Amino acid sequence: MPQTRRPSDPRYGNRPTMKDVAARAGVGLKTVSRVVNGEAGVTPDTVRRVQEAIEALGFRRNDSARVLRKGRTATVGLVLEDLADPFYGPLNRAVEEVARAHGALLINGSSAEDPDRERELALALCARRVDGLIVIPAGDDHRYLEPEIRAGVATVFVDRPAGRIDADVVLSDSFGGARAGVAHLVGGGHRRIGFIGDQPHIHTATERLRGYRAAMADAGLAVAEPWVSLGTTAPDRVGEAARAMLTGPDPVTAVFAGNNRVTVTLVRVLARLPRPVALVGFDDFELADLLRPGVTVVAQDAAALGRVATDRLFQRLAGAALPPARIELPTRLIPRGSGEIPPEIPPAA
Repeated sequence: MPQTRRPSDPRYGNRPTMKDVAARAGVGLKTVSRVVNGEAGVTPDTVRRVQEAIEALGFRRNDSARVLRKGRTATVGLVLEDLADPFYGPLNRAVEEVARAHGALLINGSSAEDPDRERELALALCARRVDGLIVIPAGDDHRYLEPEIRAGVATVFVDRPAGRIDADVVLSDSFGGARAGVAHLVGGGHRRIGFIGDQPHIHTATERLRGYRAAMADAGLAVAEPWVSLGTTAPDRVGEAARAMLTGPDPVTAVFAGNNRVTVTLVRVLARLPRPVALVGFDDFELADLLRPGVTVVAQDAAALGRVATDRLFQRLAGAALPPARIELPTRLIPRGSGEIPPEIPPAA
């Protein structure tokens, strides 16, 4: 025999309305509206009855409807590459804090480095009437956002520039940071330096590779193509690339890692080698200073990226008539030991 719902059972998905409150309190809808919005003209006894009904029913004011009447939803959308990546934690928090200071709520999601998923997520956020978007792009064509931007959705890109549209972008100096990191290895006596980075369609990966090549050229050093590897950051792929450039007739004596995920894998690979190999990584990561040796990194300020991007977004929302800007934040080399290991050429096989 099917069970019947008891009157006290919750009706999931059916939130109580002001009409429900009015019926329970025995007052008119306008009276409930006045109490909810703190308006005058209601007797203390009636206020008490309405508040008791609100508490009993679990009623909450529909802020979405209220802010829509003003033309804003007080929400901001954030499209990240991967919420599980430690790099995006402080960035996400910084965006949230700035949005909160402006009385806005943050809604975020991950694109998983998939351009189609990025587009789907960004447009879904626009359909939910977010006031602005902050996007870490996975794709290289963002013309799909042009109608949204024309309709008033403020949009700022972070970490990588937008593709095929003019838009604000806030990013770290990937080229300069990589150049400084590799120059640091050259200054330590290394001449055979490998580079392992992310996939070649990613802007930061190509910029960091460009910085690596520039530093090698500055020192008058040739780059053997086996010393360069771009691809996914999966540990198996990175490990295989590392082992290939660490063996053979011209093995590298140092490696520059293109991001924190590559660096973490390289720490494990290099720990198993019979000879020391110097390592500098782009991006800091948790516990990098506690390893032995500590990991030398080119650090970027993820929180500053989020903060500057969100400040720019709210400038747009406040009506600032600004041309699209490229805002580049500096990086910082942090020597900790792994990047200061001197070169050791292995004996010939």
